[in-house]
Amino acid sequence: MSGAHPAARPAGAGLALAALGVVFGDIGTSPLYAMKEVFEGPHNLHPDPVSVYGVVSLVFWSLMIVVTLKYVLLIMRADNNGEGGIMALVALVERAPRATGLTRTGLVLAGVFGASLFYGDGMITPAVSVLSAVEGLEVATPGVAPLVVPIALVVIVALFSVQRFGTARVGVVFGPVMLVWFVLLGAMGAASVARHPGILRALSPTYAVSFFADHGVGAFLALGSVVLAVTGGEALYADMGHFGRVPITWAWMGLALPGLLLNYMGQGALLLSDPGAQDNPFYRLAPAWGQLPLVVLATLATVIASQAVISGAFSVTRQAIQLGFLPRMEVRHTSAREQGQIYIPAVNALLAVSVVLLVLGFRSSSHLASAYGIAVTGTFAINTVLAFYVFRTIWRVPLGLCVAGAVFFLTVELAFFGANLTKVVHGGWFPIVMALVVFTLLSTWRSGRALTARRLAAREMPLRTFIQLLRAQWAREIPGVPLQRVPGTGVYLTAFDLGTPMSLARNVEHNHVLHQHVVLFTSRVEAVPRVPDAERVQVTMLPQGVARVVASFGFQEQPDVPAALRLARAKGLDIDETTASYFLGHFTLNPVDSKGMALWRKKLFAAMSKNSFRASTYLRVPSDRVMEIGTQVDI
Repeated sequence: MSGAHPAARPAGAGLALAALGVVFGDIGTSPLYAMKEVFEGPHNLHPDPVSVYGVVSLVFWSLMIVVTLKYVLLIMRADNNGEGGIMALVALVERAPRATGLTRTGLVLAGVFGASLFYGDGMITPAVSVLSAVEGLEVATPGVAPLVVPIALVVIVALFSVQRFGTARVGVVFGPVMLVWFVLLGAMGAASVARHPGILRALSPTYAVSFFADHGVGAFLALGSVVLAVTGGEALYADMGHFGRVPITWAWMGLALPGLLLNYMGQGALLLSDPGAQDNPFYRLAPAWGQLPLVVLATLATVIASQAVISGAFSVTRQAIQLGFLPRMEVRHTSAREQGQIYIPAVNALLAVSVVLLVLGFRSSSHLASAYGIAVTGTFAINTVLAFYVFRTIWRVPLGLCVAGAVFFLTVELAFFGANLTKVVHGGWFPIVMALVVFTLLSTWRSGRALTARRLAAREMPLRTFIQLLRAQWAREIPGVPLQRVPGTGVYLTAFDLGTPMSLARNVEHNHVLHQHVVLFTSRVEAVPRVPDAERVQVTMLPQGVARVVASFGFQEQPDVPAALRLARAKGLDIDETTASYFLGHFTLNPVDSKGMALWRKKLFAAMSKNSFRASTYLRVPSDRVMEIGTQVDI
């Protein structure tokens, strides 16, 4: 179906270990709270044999169907030049052939909403993971229960405080820590299974069927907690570009999946022999002497899980900026070698405040788990629709096979989603509200940019007409102040590659001066992760010393105007970019009550535009050689 570029890279044990440390943190810490929520949560079940066997069976088949079959064996083959994740799927949908405008728009909006749900997930994951780990203190030393929330807050604040330094320095320990974690998960579970080997019967799907037949609605509601076992499955696909499909597959099949399955079965076996362990079956698996060390290791594991989600939020935000769904933000690269290691201060601050407020508001992992699941299951279902659309339209998989596959996975995922709808009044409203807020911002920015582009295009002079006027003014065929040409190069940055930049027209109109060499520079983002340097720039030489340069960047790349101009010079553009002057149009947006968008959305777009990161800094233009020429645009 796909070239699957990551599969072509070397896939040694080192790369699989690195993937273990980053990709599987979220799903690897789910045993801390998943079984506990089934039997101790809002729809708590009595741990009778039918329920325990049924739940363990549901967990097993959920991991096999949603994570192993769907993501690892199937959807990870749907790569966008090696990149995965929902925004990569959105990019693929946007350039899919044979799609009507309405279908493409609907799918893109669905993908954007799925990305919006991811932000809600990114806020809840650190809160619920860290709290669930620290709550182990209540099992080991019950007297310290009042300290759980303060300790969790200290861990969370420290985690977000070090983000500005990047993960390069601490990332080297992630893999070994998660290696120890998964080995310990498997060992704890295996010891319990060895004492009660009958739990292995739960691998048969008949026990899940018997569970539904015996408990009916109660079993359906239990799915809302069972889904916690597969949270983090999206990370396998989203982080594919960093490690490749094969290393992630090896790490999952060889260690993560066996460790998780053994631990869940071990918790089930424990509940069969000691129903009172339902208050925290994960920590009850450990002997008393090992519970405090387990709390420390679990806290480290949840920090790693949180780090993976935070880094994912940074990556999704940068992709959204490059694809035109968010305004420019400050993006800092924290590693000279790894392009994917970035830090976005605004996103970090928003996540930090949100996570702290969640911990203070919910105060326990059980309460937070009630808010967890809707965002995850919604993203799962949207991902399925987008992926199978890509399979059909780009890789031409037979229609019947695509429909059958989509229906199968959607049946499972929509069942999970439906069960989680009961959580809305218990905190599930939070990720929905956050997703709606983020979706409003993303869609407003995209629509506002398109509206502004139409308004500006209507005002711009055709470039051919402008060049004719330049020739006439230079030849003094037009009465008035003559045009002066001065030595050097003037680079005019414009979002459009057709008309005359507003900054150029205003400069000539008011100053009656123009550089000997004029470059009209347009930066555009392609729906691919990276563009090779050989294909980066297109140079078109025009009369009157004017040249148009169009530079293409991938949505995983940072635009760099001087670097692109150096490539253009190699293609015949006779300029010295080190001494060039850069001109940038500064637009003051004036929302008016007219067609195009609702007035409140126009005002929101104008506010977002006003607070966006400076274009010159974002495009890496030397700040001491930038001149901005302002104009007002009614939208």
